[in-house]
Amino acid sequence: MKTLNLSPADDLQKILDSLTEPTTIYLSEGEYHNKLWIKSDNVKIIGKNRETTVISWDDYARKNHPDGGEYNTFRTYTVCVTGNGCSLENLTIVNSNTDARKAGQCVALSVNAPLFHAKNIDLKSEQDTLFTAPFPDDLVIRYSGLTDDPAYYDGFIPREQLYMEGGSVQIYEDCNIYGTVDYIFGCAEAYFVNCRLINLHDERDYGFVAAPAHSLKQKRGYAFIGCAFENGGAKEGSVYLARPWRDFGKCDFVNCTLGSHINPALYDRWNDTYRDHTARFAHAKLISKTALNPVIWGRQLTEGEQADIYAGFHAAHEMWKRHLSSVK
Repeated sequence: MKTLNLSPADDLQKILDSLTEPTTIYLSEGEYHNKLWIKSDNVKIIGKNRETTVISWDDYARKNHPDGGEYNTFRTYTVCVTGNGCSLENLTIVNSNTDARKAGQCVALSVNAPLFHAKNIDLKSEQDTLFTAPFPDDLVIRYSGLTDDPAYYDGFIPREQLYMEGGSVQIYEDCNIYGTVDYIFGCAEAYFVNCRLINLHDERDYGFVAAPAHSLKQKRGYAFIGCAFENGGAKEGSVYLARPWRDFGKCDFVNCTLGSHINPALYDRWNDTYRDHTARFAHAKLISKTALNPVIWGRQLTEGEQADIYAGFHAAHEMWKRHLSSVK
């Protein structure tokens, strides 16, 4: 595997675009003020220091785009990954907008690839920090220009970012993810293991960690295993673990600790929808600073279901290890 050692003085996007083989990129300490799109397969980026190797950008949903429209959620990313088998380690990715009320959504990391791994990274933003593709099918149609409706945007999102047949398996280990509203969202089979989910202050006085949009056909959705849901300034009892972005969104929480900012009901149905009838939210062995009173549609996982969630994670990890061993 090819290796490169880079610093903030290098044109990181130009180097990424020139890659023709599996490559490990080592980033020195410093701030890389770049908006990056990792298109090549099998790119590994490793920072020198998690706290001081920082990739930052500042796009936001209500910002005017050169094409005449607004950026919208999905064009605001600081880093976008569409290459298969990529990984990020030991660094921080920031979307530096700090007022989602005015700026709208501001994505730090967007991952649209069949297989992805992150370890020991920080993701910092406010609203919609981490997008885990695929897109919901209705949004693929909306943004790909498949109709004559002028409200639909042909080329609004590059097809390499919008389209992905099949599913995505994503693993996040020992990561810190910061946000306020729906700050982990999408349709991937994604495992968050020993991560810290940190809710920041929001003047709207409410928050939601996960906003899943999984298809009913997907057996596995989001799994939070051994994670800590921590208060970084949110109002007491104002944050829900999850709300369904689309019907049948799936989230499981096992062996997690909850701060007192987590609402005792745990889950929200998403405004005035009826997604409380279709959401697949469940939990087991939660440790909370306050008494919990989960909504009746949030299930308690059986021992067998918990074992199956761990089996899913181990299978995903083995898939990642096999992929690594196959890359020369």
